[in-house]
Amino acid sequence: MIEKMPRFEKLENKHSQSFQSAVGKAKGWRQLLPFIGPAFIAAVAYIDPGNYATNIQAGSQYGYMLLWVVVISNLMAILIQMLSAKLGIATAHNLPEIVRKEWPRKLTIFYWLQGEVMVIATDLAEFIGAALGFHLVFGMPMIPAAILTAICAMLILTFQVRGFRPLEMVIASMVFIIVIAFSCEIIFSMPAFGPLMKGFVPQFQGTSSVLLAAGILGATVMPHAIYMHSGLTCRRVIGHTPGERKKIFRFEQYDILIAMLIAGFINAVMLAVAGSTFFGKEVISDLTVAFNGFSNYIAPSAALFFGIGLLSAGLSSSSVGTLAGDIMMQGFIHRRIPVFIRRLITMMPPLIIIISGVNATQALVMSQVVLSFGIALAIIPLVLFTSKKRIMGELVNHKLTTITAWAIAGVVVSLNVFLLYQTFFG
Repeated sequence: MIEKMPRFEKLENKHSQSFQSAVGKAKGWRQLLPFIGPAFIAAVAYIDPGNYATNIQAGSQYGYMLLWVVVISNLMAILIQMLSAKLGIATAHNLPEIVRKEWPRKLTIFYWLQGEVMVIATDLAEFIGAALGFHLVFGMPMIPAAILTAICAMLILTFQVRGFRPLEMVIASMVFIIVIAFSCEIIFSMPAFGPLMKGFVPQFQGTSSVLLAAGILGATVMPHAIYMHSGLTCRRVIGHTPGERKKIFRFEQYDILIAMLIAGFINAVMLAVAGSTFFGKEVISDLTVAFNGFSNYIAPSAALFFGIGLLSAGLSSSSVGTLAGDIMMQGFIHRRIPVFIRRLITMMPPLIIIISGVNATQALVMSQVVLSFGIALAIIPLVLFTSKKRIMGELVNHKLTTITAWAIAGVVVSLNVFLLYQTFFG
């Protein structure tokens, strides 16, 4: 079942192309088209069902006050994903491969093991979110909804085995379904413009708002997205000269900005809709209660759009988790499990949880706690490697970029440690 890979490069060359063949004779914005896609897959990690629970609670408890935290979180995520993409472009290797090359074998094996745990925790959140989406939208019991989620997840994998383009098209389509769903939500809820704008001014209201802000910030950067983005860019378009690699990275920056700004828009709208609908009425910490609340306070159609968005987020991010696990395994230990078998393995924990009757939202929260352990392990090697000219060549970080990246890493790691402490001892 676990295969030793002869050479990963050979497996990927059928989907790779040189910079010249990718750009060809295209002019203007058409040159950008071959590079659009990887960031959309990575951005799904920022709009997964775990984000739903945090944003809905923040909006219902504090209105628009923590919108500025969503903005700051999104800016941090943009820089981290740019570093990951740049590492892949500069080295033609993904982050796990660089770890295997640069660090001792025992440490690499440890990284692989914790990476697999992160994938399982990620898939737990996404799978349960998708099943909950089916449950809310179609009124299905959770167990049949979980079985349907498993079938849909397998169907999406058929696009993955055909290459990166079909999968990117499916993921991008699901992202735009989420955009449409929450655009309709914002029209339904009609937030007041003045108070909404005040939410972009940094402010807190007691220690509980600080804790919730830490939850938004600390859960922003997902470890699997960091590993995965470098894998999506490393052999997609090959730059044979420093100049070509710089141009590839410049094009990829547009991809990241577009995808991450869309993800940031979705998170901001999610929080704003919750603030407009629930603030001053009730604090929502359960997605089922939120669904029913949208139906009661606005209209059944508003609840339906919320459920559709949750369903699309769960299905798309679940597929991305499988892809991330595949990239990490081949990178850290140079082995690979067939993606369908990997999908079956990672579906088992959420299926067991759903069958056992555990509250879906509580399971989502606990998965985010597990993911908190992997944040530092992903960010630290990323910043270290992208700061070394020996590895990055002409794409090495500028000094200011390195300082900013370490500052962000420090903030994210500190917040996740704080959240873990609050979870277990607070």
